[in-house]
Amino acid sequence: MPTAKELEGSGFEPADYALPPVQVWPDNWPVFMLFCDLRTQWRVAMGGATGLDYTAVLAVMDLHGITADKRRDTLADIQAMEDAALAAMAVTYT
Repeated sequence: MPTAKELEGSGFEPADYALPPVQVWPDNWPVFMLFCDLRTQWRVAMGGATGLDYTAVLAVMDLHGITADKRRDTLADIQAMEDAALAAMAVTYT
């Protein structure tokens, strides 16, 4: 956790980093990394993020070597994380 001195002038406080780290199960690691690689691929409107750009999702799946037979399950996993992220952003920004 960063110190108050390290965060000076950033607008953040040590309490902003107080949450414990999240553990990712090994079976979920590939889709978690895919989701991380999509971090700049959100569609955003005046009210905030509306969801991921699915054209980019498919392109990044290609980069990750996800085969056609795994795409439907992978998309479902990404959509679950997308829903959770949208809910978290709605709470944060309202």
